Amino acid sequence: MGLLFIIFIIFVALVFDYTNGMHDAANSISTIVSTRVLSPRQAVIWAAVFNFVAFLIFSTTVAETIGKGMVDIKTVTTTIVLAGLGGAIFWNMITWYFGLPSSSSHALIGGYAGAAIVKSGFGVIIASGWYKTLIFIVLGPAIGLFLGFLLRVISTWMVYKRRPAVVNKWSRVLQLFSAALYSLGHGGNDAQKTMGIITSLLFVGGLIHEFKVPLWVVLSAHAAIGLGTLTGGWRIVKTMGQKITKLEPIDGVCAETSAAFSIFLATHLGIPVSTTHVITGAISGVGSAIRFSAVRWGVTIRIVWAWIFTIPAAAILAGLIYSLCRIVAFN
Repeated sequence: MGLLFIIFIIFVALVFDYTNGMHDAANSISTIVSTRVLSPRQAVIWAAVFNFVAFLIFSTTVAETIGKGMVDIKTVTTTIVLAGLGGAIFWNMITWYFGLPSSSSHALIGGYAGAAIVKSGFGVIIASGWYKTLIFIVLGPAIGLFLGFLLRVISTWMVYKRRPAVVNKWSRVLQLFSAALYSLGHGGNDAQKTMGIITSLLFVGGLIHEFKVPLWVVLSAHAAIGLGTLTGGWRIVKTMGQKITKLEPIDGVCAETSAAFSIFLATHLGIPVSTTHVITGAISGVGSAIRFSAVRWGVTIRIVWAWIFTIPAAAILAGLIYSLCRIVAFN
């Protein structure tokens, strides 16, 4: 029963990773679809490929932060992992249904922490791991917004007096590369969150004796998020690509490049950043560089409210699932 239960939870973790890709597909493709550089079908294939190959570029520092740097791993049980994943998946599905680009990353850490707190109290929380994550909730999109604004201003001067047709032609080519960079960052940061959860499960289940992410876990997580991206998240594409601000190809290049830089920085530092937060900030920064009123700030504020509620909502859902599991004697 023990090994079968662990295998089942690994399957659930990969389902979460799949829903992460599906939910966050919009973040990877919204700009390149809304600027009509690629069709939706072409865009999801492009993004999924770079989601997967990201494992060749990034280490597993984010996985280590998630797996052993936020919750005391000595108190973790298989049921906590299952409940945390369940809370994150439920919140992902709720926000997907309503077309809100909330953070799958924060849903996962919220669910993981919520289940652990219900079992052992707030003492299981490792403050140092949470500080840098919570700081980047603000800093990540702020970097994206600032760089998006800056790159759009610089690009405006660079293409000054050039024919729009020429600018669009080169911007469309460049956006293929900027979208690839963003998808690399997305896969490199987000897939690691599931790796961290699975590795902590293997550790507490006694299947590994040191916290080191196995290669098969790395490949499985990247494959799952890539497959999720292939299914798309069309409700959220509309919000990200059309409702925040109207984008041209050159705007997409600036937004994706800015977001990619912020995500690459966070991944290098081992911080589980929200790729949703970052791309939203970058798009808003690009739009405000064109004209402040070009950004539909009401939509952005609505998205921010979804961010604020994500960690506590996923934590509550996971806590309820953990309590239910105890009632039916899973643990």
